[in-house]
Amino acid sequence: MEKKTVLIVDDDLDILKLLSMRLKATGYNVVAVDSGEKAMVQVSLVKPAVVVTDLRMGGMDGMTLFNALHKVNSALPVIIMTAHGTIPEAVEATKQGVFGFLAKPFDSKQLLAQIEKAVSINSAYVEDEPTIKDDQWRKEIITCSSNMEELLSHARLLSQSDTSVFIHGESGTGKELLAKAIHNASTRHDQNFVAVNCAAIPENLLESELFGHTKGAFTGAAVNYEGLFQAADKGTVFLDEIGDMPLNLQVKLLRVLQERQVRPVGSTKSVPVDVRIISATHCDIDKEMETGNFREDLYYRLNVVTLEIPSLCDRREDIPLLAKHFLKELTEQTKKKVKSFAPDALELLMTAKWPGNVRQLKNVVEQSFALTTTPVVPARLVLKALRGKTGEIMPLTEAKKRFERDYLTKLLQLTSGNVTQAARLANRNRTEFYKLLHRHHLEPSEFKMVSRIQAPA
Repeated sequence: MEKKTVLIVDDDLDILKLLSMRLKATGYNVVAVDSGEKAMVQVSLVKPAVVVTDLRMGGMDGMTLFNALHKVNSALPVIIMTAHGTIPEAVEATKQGVFGFLAKPFDSKQLLAQIEKAVSINSAYVEDEPTIKDDQWRKEIITCSSNMEELLSHARLLSQSDTSVFIHGESGTGKELLAKAIHNASTRHDQNFVAVNCAAIPENLLESELFGHTKGAFTGAAVNYEGLFQAADKGTVFLDEIGDMPLNLQVKLLRVLQERQVRPVGSTKSVPVDVRIISATHCDIDKEMETGNFREDLYYRLNVVTLEIPSLCDRREDIPLLAKHFLKELTEQTKKKVKSFAPDALELLMTAKWPGNVRQLKNVVEQSFALTTTPVVPARLVLKALRGKTGEIMPLTEAKKRFERDYLTKLLQLTSGNVTQAARLANRNRTEFYKLLHRHHLEPSEFKMVSRIQAPA
């Protein structure tokens, strides 16, 4: 069995050394760090099965670390140790979701028992199936961002049941890839995964496409057709752009979900089906329900749990990784020797607005790759592929200056140019405040004039 990794966090180096030796002797991989800040870096690199942390540390304490970890991965077990343990602290910590709480000095057997229990419980949710090794279930999702890792952690948990999942996200974010990953991680992984784009199939054909039809049911029905639900029996059906499904078909889909059987068009008999439903949309489904374009009863059938895929702009740290991945794919397909993007080309990719998300990024990489004649893709080709539509991320110093100027302007507007009041609100003395105004070329008298002009007659 593969060794599980335990992340230990304590600013007492002697305790770190002692715990590391004991856990390694028991068969665990151990990563030891002396601060919560370092732990946050390591957790995304080593993907520990459990975190053991001291409560009282300099900088980020144990509970702050726990809260930060659970924003990244709410399923990660955390055990807290403290030499200052009290019953109220332990009760409060466990209420917030801390897996275990140990008061120092503690028996090593007690700690090992807690770690073993945490690992076994965590494994019950996230341990891979025998035929699914490592991260193969999510191999098509390229990411290093914390919010995507949290999303995938939730997806992995949901995969272990047949709960209906509703995926919401902008076009091009990879909703089908996430649905496929959930299927791959589930007990249905060796059965069919059938994806249906409800917006791409004409309304008059969608019913027969989903539920099948009998020979002669309508003009052109030359043979019996089982439909996609029957094709996915024992597997998963992914209904993409479910918000575009016609109302009359929504009623029939609801019946299928309730009765777990389909009736092909033209048939008098229903056929039992066993499918897991994952649905997705980019539209505002709440608005669609308000306007009567989407049935609430169907929505609540489909939306037992919602997963929200972040836009590419909310996971910009993934852009270099994705660009490199797409470039590698293209190189392998064409044997064209293109190694990387030039630094200024990569900067353009990092700062672009990406309304089309990952799909648009892939398109830009493909176009740049096709036109380049050098091993390194230049910025001009990226700019051409972006059609000149680039974003703007200003340097930190410039951003600070702009914030400070806007802040001072608002204070002077609020106080009608009264420097004493403005300095008091900014918690600065008058001399220092005047220096700030001078640095940004702001004249308090100008704001007094504005105040007089705007004053009511």
